[in-house]
Amino acid sequence: MNERPPEAEIGVIGGSGLYALLDGATEREVSTPYGAPSDRITLAEVGGRRVAFLPRHGRDHRFPPHRIPYRANLWALRSLGVRQIIAPCAVGGLRPELGPGTFVVPDQLIDRTSGREQTFYDTGAVHVSFADPYCPDGRRAVLAAGEPVSPVDGGTMVVVEGPRFSTRAESRWFTSIGGSIVNMTGHPEAVLARELALCYTAIALVTDLDAGVEGDHGVTQDEVFTVFADNTAKLREVLLDAVTRLPRERSCPCRSALDGIKLPLELP
Repeated sequence: MNERPPEAEIGVIGGSGLYALLDGATEREVSTPYGAPSDRITLAEVGGRRVAFLPRHGRDHRFPPHRIPYRANLWALRSLGVRQIIAPCAVGGLRPELGPGTFVVPDQLIDRTSGREQTFYDTGAVHVSFADPYCPDGRRAVLAAGEPVSPVDGGTMVVVEGPRFSTRAESRWFTSIGGSIVNMTGHPEAVLARELALCYTAIALVTDLDAGVEGDHGVTQDEVFTVFADNTAKLREVLLDAVTRLPRERSCPCRSALDGIKLPLELP
């Protein structure tokens, strides 16, 4: 195990607009056994906490959801010392009450992706518990940082392959199986964090009602980008507040996710 002092303790995976105005920020290029992460990692201090910010899609949005180097991203953050991650993301609402501008802190996930590399453990019998995909302490921190919004507590995120949006039939089906919101990046990000014994918490910003929810409206890229941009300041405020509320000492189940499991590789 790497014993050098951590460069960061908390990781944020999201757009560069969430941290562009931070003072005293520095950048790090990090290499991993899984290639380069999405972009350089920005290191900064927030409320006395050392935080590593990584743009999920790259600063120029070069990576579509199905091409994001998820394994490299999570490995790079852990190698810097990160043990807790907050992951803002844009989602579609699958229920009429979850309209544009709503913030949701999900507690469950349904994976509908295909073909993505979603594990670090390509050899050996390594089966990590994933019944509760999000960190309970992280969720509490985000919900406590609700101002200037009041996030919805709980909900199931359905993660689709993308990059296309859902058909109306798919959207109605996602709702029928218990989905609350739909997204293209929440998996394998969450499970890879669990495989590294990291805490992972999603903050979901609803940018649209999905195609099958009501009426004959279909989701458009411009609509998604516009709503996300209009709410970036609120998301940034909630995010930076939540960072300061994360526990300094982890006592959640995430930290012991790998206990008793023989790993086929050495973690950073």
